[in-house]
Amino acid sequence: MNRAGKWAVGILLTAAAAAGALQTVSAPTQTEMPSAQQNEACGYQWAYSPAPQLSEAFDAEVKSMDPEASGRVEYFGEDCVHPDGTSDFLTKETDFYFRLKVNDLKQEEEFGNWVVKVMEYVTQIPREDLPGSYGFVEFWFEETESEHVAFRVPIQNYIDEAQGKNGAELFQMFYNPP
Repeated sequence: MNRAGKWAVGILLTAAAAAGALQTVSAPTQTEMPSAQQNEACGYQWAYSPAPQLSEAFDAEVKSMDPEASGRVEYFGEDCVHPDGTSDFLTKETDFYFRLKVNDLKQEEEFGNWVVKVMEYVTQIPREDLPGSYGFVEFWFEETESEHVAFRVPIQNYIDEAQGKNGAELFQMFYNPP
C-alpha cells in the first residue's frame, strides 16, 4: 500500500474511534447529576436502583389490601460511570411491581379491579416524590411458579385513558396475551 493509502486508512480509523467515543460520552446532561461532575466525561449504562422508602410504603399498602400481596419500587435510569470507576445514578422513571398469588388465572374481572386499587394508590403519591418520569406498574398474578399472568400498566396511560374503567374492561385494555 502506498503512503497516501496508509494515510487514508489512518484517518478513517481515527474518525471511527472518535465517533465511537462520542457515542459513549455524549448522552445529555440531566439536572440530577452533581454539578461538579457535569463537565467530566462519563460512560452511560442503563441501570436500576432500589427505592427503599417507596418500596416499604407500597408493600405496606398492598398488604393492607391483601396480606398475600407484595409490592416493591425501583428507579430506572442510567449510571454515569466516570473514568475513575465511580458512578452517579440518574433517574429516568419510577417503576412499581405488584405480585399476588391467585387460585385461577382466568379472573379478568378481579385482575382489573386490582389494577384500579393499586393505581389509585400510585396516582395519589405526590409527583415530587417520584423522581424522573412516570414509569409503569407491573402486575404479576401467580397461580404457580410457572403459571402466571403478567402485564404492565404505564402510569401516564392509565391517568390519560383508563379513568372510570374497571374490571375485565380495564384488564383487557392493558393485558396482551403471549
